[in-house]
Amino acid sequence: MAKRSKIVANERRKEIVARYAEQRDALRAASKDVSLPLEEPMAASRALARLPRDSSPSRVRRRDQVDGRPRGHVGKAGLSRIRFRDAAHRGELPGITTSSW
Repeated sequence: MAKRSKIVANERRKEIVARYAEQRDALRAASKDVSLPLEEPMAASRALARLPRDSSPSRVRRRDQVDGRPRGHVGKAGLSRIRFRDAAHRGELPGITTSSW
């Protein structure tokens, strides 16, 4: 089980990312637009750098839905590798079969 504070901090980051998503997208588009004069993309780039760090989507961790484990995340199930294996053995994941040979 992950620390509760880490899980809460990740949820806070998700909220900040959602709050700044529109503004961040507009600034990124302006900073990459080659048709604008040089000063405008530079200003957009500086404004992008002034946004909060936690507004970047890359700062959000994918965590296990059950216990918040940050490592070994299996995207289709939303579980860590350990929970995924246990759930697959119990037959709780539709479409997932375990192999044996």
